[in-house]
Formats: sequence, structure tokens, C-alpha cells
Amino acid sequence: MAIHIPRGTQDILPGEVEKWQLIEQKAKEICDRFQYQEIRTPIFEHTELFLRGVGDTTDVVQKEMYTFEDRGERSLTLRPEGTAAVVRSYVENKMFGYANQPIKLYYMGPMFRYERPQAGRFRQFVQFGVEAIGSTDPAIDAEVIALAMTFYKEMGLKKLKLVINSLGDKESRGAHRDALIAHFKPRIGEFCSDCQSRLEKNPMRILDCKKDREHELMKTAPSILDYLNEESKTYFEKVQRYLQDLDIEFVVDPNLVRGLDYYTHTAFEIMSDAEGFGAITTLCGGGRYNGLTEDIGGPEAPGIGFAFSIERLIAALAAEKVELDLKSSIDCYLVALGDEAKDYTVGLLQKLRNAGFSADRDYLDRKIKAQFKAADRVNAKYVAVLGEDELKANKINLKSMDTGEQTEINLNTFIEKFIELSGK
Repeated sequence: MAIHIPRGTQDILPGEVEKWQLIEQKAKEICDRFQYQEIRTPIFEHTELFLRGVGDTTDVVQKEMYTFEDRGERSLTLRPEGTAAVVRSYVENKMFGYANQPIKLYYMGPMFRYERPQAGRFRQFVQFGVEAIGSTDPAIDAEVIALAMTFYKEMGLKKLKLVINSLGDKESRGAHRDALIAHFKPRIGEFCSDCQSRLEKNPMRILDCKKDREHELMKTAPSILDYLNEESKTYFEKVQRYLQDLDIEFVVDPNLVRGLDYYTHTAFEIMSDAEGFGAITTLCGGGRYNGLTEDIGGPEAPGIGFAFSIERLIAALAAEKVELDLKSSIDCYLVALGDEAKDYTVGLLQKLRNAGFSADRDYLDRKIKAQFKAADRVNAKYVAVLGEDELKANKINLKSMDTGEQTEINLNTFIEKFIELSGK
């Protein structure tokens, strides 16, 4: 009986994986420009990290985490998101003591959520994200958003929509929380069971409900923007002004709440307006999380970040019909005729590779025509042909696949001559 891939996962095969490599390289390049450094955290963490960091009222914690006990009866969880793990590392490694502040980091790797698989949504998915920890300057909020927008635009996406909101500070959220409870409580029985359980614990999450989004009370729910204190209001106004200074267009949506409990002040999503992209339009989400470091046992260290799914990005590129430049080539393909020549190319191939060239040869004992076709398929810049007569004369024929020019080269000086011809 054949063993199949688990539901909600995917194999990324040669021919497709090159897209991923290009995306990853572009993300790293842009992070280098913005001076964000890479961090790598474990794929699994202690479950308590996500209970305290993400929030026990969230769908992620209540419904989606892959949690298990190890042989020491410790509860561990495959990471469902990246921020909590990065902040845990920030605290544990005392990065708050580093001379250069804020700490600006990026990460890339698999995340795991038990969700119903659908277009653009997997149970194992790859996230790229950035975190800037240690500053309360609203300019860093604008920088983080600018980094995300720069990446998407340089990838070739044009139909983008940036939506922002303020969730306020603790005082503002408390006042808004009371207003939401008063608004929904008289008719909470008309809402789904999730919303009913959220009413007292985290009523703002009701606004994020997919089942009851059309309920009339949703349309008249109190706006967080009406409950921002002066400090929160000023902060949000500065973020908006900085985005305008950066020529980044945005829309303010008071119903944008994001799905995790740690968000404060700025929250944002970048969406695709491309036709045919699908029902889930969000490409990227993020926001500020003042208080998260304290929640997991560290000192006060405000932060902001975002994350996006590479799978979702690839779907958006396809929807906008963006063609990525995936042309690849190798420096040299060795074509051999006769057993002795084939034997000789084994060592010659390694010499090319040792000299820093990408090179390959035939391993299927194909005829010369088929070997040349193989060289074409891998887009070889040069083909070196070695037959029995050439081997006896200690020569090899090198053909440029671009110009068709052929050169006969002494085998003893082939590597040196190839270096000269290739310009390396």
C-alpha cells in the first residue's frame, strides 16, 4: 500500500523550489538593506510559551496547535507562529543588553497549525517574518510596514492594499473592552459558541469572527478609535504621518483586530486585490506588541513585527501573472564517446567543480545526440566533447552554446583555459 503525504502539507519539487529560493533570497536582500539580521529558533517550544505569548483565548491556541508530550512528560508544541519564539529568544539570550538597539531580526521557516486545508492555507506552511524589539518610536512601525511593502513591490505585485488600525494601549483597550461587552451582551446568544466564550475573556476577538461577520451588531459595534486616549491617538497619528512621508498608501479600518492577543497600538494587514486570488485576501499581517516580553518573563521591551506565508505570496504572484526570472544554467556539460573517454570525464568533472564551476555529465550511457539534448535542457553555457580519438591526442573540443564557436584544448591545460574563456 502506497504511503501518501499528510493532509495539509506539500512537496516542493525541482522546477517549483526555484521560486522559493528566489523569494527567500529577495527577502534576505531587503532585510540586509533595512539592517535586520537572521535568527533561527527551534521548530518546537514549551507549550506554555504560546499559552502566555499568543493568548489562551485565540483560535490558534484553542483549536490549531500541534501539542504533544515528550518522553519526559513535558508538553511541547510545534510552533504555530514566529513572534513568541523570537521574543523568548530575545529574553533568554538577554538581547536587551546589546549595545545596538532596537534589536532588528528576521526569520524564515515552517509553522504548524491544524486548520482545514484550502487554497493558500496549509497545516505546515512557511513563514517569513521580521521583529524590531526595544523601541517605542512610531517611526519603527512605519519602517516595518515599509519593509513589507518594499518586498511585495519588488517581487512584482501591484494590486496591493495596506489596511491599518490602532488597538490602543492598555487603558484604551480596557475602555473599549467594557463598551464591547455592553454592546454584545444583551444578544450574545445569537452568536456562535466561540463568540459567547470570548465575550468576557476577549470581546475584541468577536469582531474577528468569520461566522457572525454579517450580524447587525457587528456593523454597529463600538470602534476602538473612539476609545483611544490622547497618547494612543497621538501615536497612531504619527504612524500615519510617517507612512505618508514614505509615500505608502493605506486605509484605516477600525474593525481590523488581528487574531493574536499580544497586539497593542499599530495593527496592519497587506491584502491582494488581484482578481482570482481567492477568498482569503490577506498576504501579510502584523503589529505592535508592547508587553509581550513581560508576559513571558522578560523586562519591558516594546516590539513590532509582521509575518507572511510564502505559499500565499506564490498564489498572489500567479493571480497577477507575475513571471519570475528562474532561468538557470550550468557552466559546462561533458559529452563523452567511448568507454575510456567516459572514464576520463569522471575525474575531469570533479576538477571543474573543484575550480568553482557548475558542471555535469551523462550517466545513462546515451548517444551523442541525446547527450547534447541533455546539455540543452540544463542550459549549459559550454559543452566539452571527448571521444576516443581526442583522448589519444590528449585534446578536448569545447563548444560555446551561445556563439557556436568551437575550440580544441589540450587536456593538461583544460581547466586553466576554461577559466580564461569563462571569465571567472
